[in-house]
Amino acid sequence: MSSLMKRVIRQIAGDKRTVAMLIVAPMLIMTLLSLLLGDTSYKPTIAITENSLPSAIVSALREQDAIIIDFNGDIAPEQYLTDNRDVDAVFSASPSGTNITIYESSTKSGKAMQIIQDAIASVNPSDQMKINVVIGNTEASLFDSMGYIFFGIISFFLIFIVSGMALVRERSNGTLERMLMTPISRSAVVGGYTAGYSFFSIVQAIVLVLFSIYVLGLHSEGNVGLIILIMLLLAIAAVSFGELISIFANTEFQVVQLIPIAIIPQIFFSGLIPLDTIPYHLGNLSYIVPVYYGCTAIKEVMVYGNGFFAILPFLSALLIYILVLSVLNTLALKKYRKL
Repeated sequence: MSSLMKRVIRQIAGDKRTVAMLIVAPMLIMTLLSLLLGDTSYKPTIAITENSLPSAIVSALREQDAIIIDFNGDIAPEQYLTDNRDVDAVFSASPSGTNITIYESSTKSGKAMQIIQDAIASVNPSDQMKINVVIGNTEASLFDSMGYIFFGIISFFLIFIVSGMALVRERSNGTLERMLMTPISRSAVVGGYTAGYSFFSIVQAIVLVLFSIYVLGLHSEGNVGLIILIMLLLAIAAVSFGELISIFANTEFQVVQLIPIAIIPQIFFSGLIPLDTIPYHLGNLSYIVPVYYGCTAIKEVMVYGNGFFAILPFLSALLIYILVLSVLNTLALKKYRKL
């Protein structure tokens, strides 16, 4: 098994594109996500009917970090927004009260509405509602709030792709069949491949976690070592899952064809959608996918700051998942050699 593990490590290390996919690609993806979902300096444009609004509110709006323009109200706000797509919101007054009109729901219009609400609250501080958050803070970016999900999804997906396609290539080249003609056991074959890819999983986990936390500034309440441990187990589960899929796939393209069935549904159970909001109790399907256990354990550490014993049930579930997949992979190799 050790010889096979070393061969797999040398083989991957010699392929620069595979190494880049495992090490460089996750950092690039996290960098793009931090830019797309992180804090932004965007100033929304708000059109107001200055002559119909109280002067105190107008002054408070002009003190906000936004571009305020005067809207004379000659046309309907809906038509004004249609003709002026650079305007994010229209704030006007009518006999029935004040109105905020937006063209579409987006992060830009959401920021414009928040600025209007802040301006009104500054004029009437006694009516201002204070929001208290037990975990985290209201000013956290979407990147900070969902970073733990990206860790789990990126690690699992990339490791699955590389291991699944590589094993199919091994079989199509006849390497696996020639190997099984030797006295090596099926369990040693599964263990060798798993250990070889797990080596790069360790490197990927360490690089991705340290880069995201110490370079991109992703906040973590808990121990960084625990995050790396969780990602390692999740990556090993991805290797085992990729091995199982590759055994039943005849070509690399068939592995890609199985992604919508084998991988994409798991993303929905990663925490991207609150499980208790999924109808028909379909959220319970999360208990049969490894991504759920990995992302939930990472959340326990990064968001809640919990320690080892808090994530032990999730680690145990990942270990059981790896054990079951290893047994299935060993049994599946019977189709190539009956030993």
